[in-house]
Amino acid sequence: MNLVCSKCAAVNRVPESKTHDKPVCGKCKQPLLPTQPVDLSEDQFAKFIARTDVPVLVDFWAPWCGPCRMMAPDFAKAAETLSPRIILAKLNTEAAPQTASRFSISGIPTMILFKAGAEVARQSGAIDMQQIVAFASRS
Repeated sequence: MNLVCSKCAAVNRVPESKTHDKPVCGKCKQPLLPTQPVDLSEDQFAKFIARTDVPVLVDFWAPWCGPCRMMAPDFAKAAETLSPRIILAKLNTEAAPQTASRFSISGIPTMILFKAGAEVARQSGAIDMQQIVAFASRS
C-alpha cells in the first residue's frame, strides 16, 4: 500500500502486513501511521489524500473557532484509537482557504472522511471522542 509522509510528502510503499509495525518514511524517518493528528498544508493536502491508501479523516478547523479548540483533545484521542486503520489529519481553513472552498466548508469544525482520494462521509459540528471514532468506523 502507498502511504504519503505528512512531513516530507514522499510516497512510501509499505506491505499491508507491516502496518502494525509502526512504519517510518524512507526519506525523513517520520511515522507514516501516526497516533496523533497530522497537520496538512494547502500544498500537501491533495497529494496526501489522493495517494494515501489508508482512509484519512480530516478536521477542517480554524484557530479562532471555540468549538474547534474544544474538540481538538478528543480528536487527538481518537487518532490513538483509530491508528493504524485510519489516519487523522487537521487542515487550518485560515491557512488553506482554497482547499476549504474546494470542499465547500461553510461551518467549522467539519470532518470529512476520504478513501482513495474521494469524500465518503461528512460531519459538521463539534463531537466527542467516542462520536468521532463511531463516525470514522461506520463510514
